[in-house]
Amino acid sequence: MSYLNQPLKVKNVTFKNRLVMPPMATSKSDGAGMVTQELCEYYNEKSRGGHFGLIITEHSFISPEGKASANQLSVSNPSCVNGLSELAAVIHKNGSAAIAQINHAGRQTTSEITGAEIVGVSAIPAPPLFIRLGKIPRVLSTGEISAIVQNFAKSARYVREAGFDGVEIHSAHGYLLNQFYSPLANKRDDMYTGATIEGRCRIHLEVIRAVREAVGEDFIIALRLGASDYAEGGSTGSEGVLAAKLFEEAGVDILDITGGLCGFMPEGKTGQGYFAQLSRPIKEAVKIPVILTGGVTDAAGAENLLGSSAADLIGVGRAVLKDSGWARRALNSL
Repeated sequence: MSYLNQPLKVKNVTFKNRLVMPPMATSKSDGAGMVTQELCEYYNEKSRGGHFGLIITEHSFISPEGKASANQLSVSNPSCVNGLSELAAVIHKNGSAAIAQINHAGRQTTSEITGAEIVGVSAIPAPPLFIRLGKIPRVLSTGEISAIVQNFAKSARYVREAGFDGVEIHSAHGYLLNQFYSPLANKRDDMYTGATIEGRCRIHLEVIRAVREAVGEDFIIALRLGASDYAEGGSTGSEGVLAAKLFEEAGVDILDITGGLCGFMPEGKTGQGYFAQLSRPIKEAVKIPVILTGGVTDAAGAENLLGSSAADLIGVGRAVLKDSGWARRALNSL
């Protein structure tokens, strides 16, 4: 049996193989963030045949002020649950496990999108990568941070009520939790200080514990970590290993490794599995499964990454975005 075709059990859920469709924003929700027929049809097309062991749905905002873009999916209130149930049912019907990613944009949005003042970890605007932005955010108070933690927990509960197999906490690609994690964005001197890895991870640990309390012990909690900013003075791969151990200890079941403030495709990084230099040492340091996404274009590349212990699961994004039959052909080629 190939590496890709091996099943993997996490909690009480068995992924039939090691292929993952990672979260990719579609802007197919309605103006309020509700699931639409178009969105369900999109996921039906991508999941048809059940060729992915796991599908992680696109990042969804936990509160209106955390909305990242127009027509982003919402997990912010109980009215979202019915639509999310339809979405989970589509994926399950086609034979894949389903995890929903939840997120807060922090400074990485605009007031036109949120209808509110832009907030962030520190009074530092988003980096040039996000050229439509640039506003200096208002610094979050500790009380507001506590409220955000609870919003993550409430949203995770809605995800569970909707019938998903798990939830993924988003701390990558420059969004709010990743802003706490990056020393380039976090200049705080309180308990969430950017001066130590413990301070930068503090909100993550609070979110993990609050989510676990909300969803129970038998529900999968994944965390997507932007493990390196690939920038001078930013987060590093060695810090990613330390953070991964903290998150595992706090109760995370899966780690999904990608880039930080550099985004999902850092400059100069090419080839299949270009974040493997981040995921491999993390996989060596923890006992929970690790997902690696980035540049995978064929089954042979995915097999090589699994066989060389770069990860336990392989995410394939752009290739599947372009070709909904990619996973079927990849598995049939083995």
